[in-house]
Formats: sequence, structure tokens, C-alpha cells
Amino acid sequence: TRMLKNWASVLVLIQLCYYFSCGSCGKVLVWPMGYSHWMNVKAILDELVQRGHEVTVLTSSAATLVDPNKPSAINFEVYPSSFTKDELDSYFMEWITKWAFELPRSTLWAYGPKMQKTYYEYSDTIQKLCEDAISNKKLIKKLKELKFDVILGDAISPCCELLAELLNLPFIYTLRFTTGNTYEKLCGGLPYPPSYVPVVVSELSDKMTFMERVTNMLYLLHFDFFFETFNKKKWDQFYSEALGKPTTLCELMGKADMFLPNFEFVGGLHCKPAKPLPKEMEEFVQSSGEDGVVVFSLGSMVKNLPEEKANLIAAALAKIPQKVVWRFGGKTPDTLGPNTRLYEWIPQNDLLGHPKTKAFITHGGTNGVYEAIYHGVPMVGLPLFVDQPDNMAHMKAKGAAVYLNLNTMSSTDFLNALNTVINDTSYKENAMKLSRIHHDQPVKPLDRAVFWIEFVMRHKGAKHLRVAAYDLTWFQYHSLDVIAFLLACVAMAIFIITKCCLLCCLKFSKTGKKKKRE
Repeated sequence: TRMLKNWASVLVLIQLCYYFSCGSCGKVLVWPMGYSHWMNVKAILDELVQRGHEVTVLTSSAATLVDPNKPSAINFEVYPSSFTKDELDSYFMEWITKWAFELPRSTLWAYGPKMQKTYYEYSDTIQKLCEDAISNKKLIKKLKELKFDVILGDAISPCCELLAELLNLPFIYTLRFTTGNTYEKLCGGLPYPPSYVPVVVSELSDKMTFMERVTNMLYLLHFDFFFETFNKKKWDQFYSEALGKPTTLCELMGKADMFLPNFEFVGGLHCKPAKPLPKEMEEFVQSSGEDGVVVFSLGSMVKNLPEEKANLIAAALAKIPQKVVWRFGGKTPDTLGPNTRLYEWIPQNDLLGHPKTKAFITHGGTNGVYEAIYHGVPMVGLPLFVDQPDNMAHMKAKGAAVYLNLNTMSSTDFLNALNTVINDTSYKENAMKLSRIHHDQPVKPLDRAVFWIEFVMRHKGAKHLRVAAYDLTWFQYHSLDVIAFLLACVAMAIFIITKCCLLCCLKFSKTGKKKKRE
């Protein structure tokens, strides 16, 4: 028996050595995006590290991803930036303020031009960060010597595709979102039938009336032909100079081995069971009794609100019987009630998974929406910018949320929406239905995401899985050349038949006249 135990121990040790050996694991390079996008991709990176892979995140000295006081199994390769941390953070906060509170969302035609300007400002900053990395010859030489197996990137923050070209590596987009989905569709081959797929920022669902489909088509045409998420001319010039040959951003984005969320649905990969709350917070939550608590957060980027809006919301929250946990970093509202407690940071997932949580007031970010679905919590949406109005429109269509326009709502509107979500049991039932569906999967989303990243590493790419649509032009993809050819054939056939008929008629006419003369 003792010998068997020893052999079992040896076998386990061998398996562990194999699992964590360099021969069975890979080296992953990451070009990240910050804020909520980083939170999402970090769930993937942590899992890759747990499986024995070596993960290196390439980040600028201006980014806030690295905490030197916190040990991490992830390696951070920090390169010098043209920006300081304060400058970069200030730029992002300025854009968020414009998107959330200054740009009108009444019509696309009013919103579009100002949004275009804001996107170009964002594009220039991301391009500068990319230039800082690419122009650093010492850095590029080091990255080549490290011999990575794959690059992970985010489509909203270009550069990983250029790094992949320079390092001759396969690359994967771990997240997707560009306004109108133009780049995923035109560059990445994402199927996008406007008959049932709503364009981002349209706030439509997949169930559209005729006029909604007309609206969706107008949005599609606008983003395909008139709007650019990135300053394409500048990026194309930059990429051409970096590679020494004519190259476009779209061309390199189209070389991605996978746009992961398009290839395999991995929504909610960061979601996990709730952990116990900090002691002081748990005591506050328990003090709510049967009424329960409301969790309120506007995400990682919006730390405060205009004073007038904060007072309006605080006044409404003071009127509900529930206790409120509010993530808020601004000046304490004058109308704050005794039932509301402000925190600079909250363990959002753990609060949403707490049995006393009755509702979630959210900006509609993808991460928060998925956490609410995971835990079955109904929502009140206060969407601010980009994909958030669409996310809340989809939750509203599923009967799991009410959403309001933060810029135009009154205190009464907000209070009524909150009471509706808490007291109308249909919202909780619909949220729980979505939760059951989300949990009913044979393989967890995170495991699927990691599997396909490992798949690309094992096979040195995954071009063999790409559909032929990647190699077709837009008119070939829609068979417009075939339709034009067939129409030309029909037109030619009609022309020939018509000509023949006219000639026959003319001949018979002449023959008839000749016979009459005789």
C-alpha cells in the first residue's frame, strides 16, 4: 500500500511538471486597453498564468495598469511614454465627460459630428502610445528575442496588429467594440445583416419593426461611409512608414486569427461566485433587514457626477426603504439620505451576489451587465456613452431593466424607475431567467476563451478556421458582381429576343406588302 501511494505521488508530480513545464506552455504578449477593458482581459490573463503560461503585458509608463506595490504573476514590460500618468488620465476623463454630459444624443445627425471629433482625439492619443512603443528599437529587439507565441489585443486600441506584423506572430482580439462595428465587419469579416443585427448606438433590439429596420439601415450607412472610429488616414500613413510598404489599418486588423467574441461566445467570462463582503460593509448590508440593498455604480471611468445630478439622485435614493451602497468619488451630495453610504470603491460582483441585493443602478457597461445577469439582479440603467445605451436597450427588451436618460430625467422619474424594478416581481423573474440561461453552459466562457488562445499557440495561428469572407471584397461578399452579371445576361437575352422579334415583324411586314402588290 505504501508503495502504491509513493507511485501515485510520483505520477501526480510528473503530471504537474508536465503541466507547468515550458514545453507544454506558451508565452503570451498583451497590448491592453485600460479601465473596464483591462478588468475583462485580466480575467483571461490570470487564468493563463494559472495554467502555467508566461504572460507579459506591454504598457506605457503613463498607464495606470501597474501597481508597483502589489506583487503579480503577470510580467509588465513598461516603455517610456510621451505622456505622464496625470496627462493620460486627464485626457480620458475629459473624453468621458464630453461623451456622457456634453454630446447631445437626440439625433444621430447632432451627435455624430461631435462624437467624430472626440473619437479623433482618442485616436491620436492611442496612436501616440503605439508610436512610443514601435519607435523604441531596444524594446522591439527585446520582444523579438523573447520569442512569444501569440499576441492578445483589443480592437478599440490598435497597435497589437502592427506588433504582430513586426514580430511575425499570430494575434487575437480578446474583446470587440468599435462604433458601428465597422472595423469588425469590414476588416474582420463579421457577419452583420442589418435586418436583425442592430447597429451600435442605435439602441434597437434584434426584433425590429419596418421603420426600425429603416433606421438601422441609415445608421449602418452612416458608420460605413461617413464616420471613422480612428483617424484612418493617419493610421494608414503610420503603419506604412513603420513597415516600409503601403499598408492600411484595416488590412492588418483583417489578419487577426480570431476576433474571439465573434468566433466563440465568451460573454461574462469575468463573472464568478460572490465572496464575503468586508466586515463594515456586511454590517451595513445586514442592517437593511427585509428591505434589502440597492447597489449603485457608474463603472470604473466615471468617478463622480455634476453636482446638480448627484443631488437629484441622492434625493430620490433617500426616499426608498432600502439601504444604498453607492460607488461615488465626488463631493458628498447635500441631499444624501441616512440610508445611503458612499464608497470610493466597492466589490461590485460580491455585492450583486449578496442575497439582500434587490436592484443594481448601472451605467450599462458590459462587465456590470453580465455580473447582474450572472447573479440575477434587475437593473435601472443610466447609460452614458458608446455601447451602454445599447446594452440597456437590450436588457429593457428582455424585461430585466428600466433605463433613463441621465441628462433629462427628473428625481421623480428616477424614483419611479427604481421602485418599479424593486417592486414589480416580473423584473426579478426575468433577471433570474437570464441568469439560469447564462449558467446553463457545458463549458464556462473563461475556459472557452483560454482554450482558443491555447489553440492558436499550439497551431501557430488559426488561419485555417477563417471563413472565405475574409478574402472577399464587400461587393463579392454580397454577391453584387454575380447579381450584376445575371441581370446583364437577362438584359442581353431580352435585348436579343426583342431585336429578333422586331426583325421578324419587319420581315413579315415586308413580305405582306409584297404579296399585296402581286
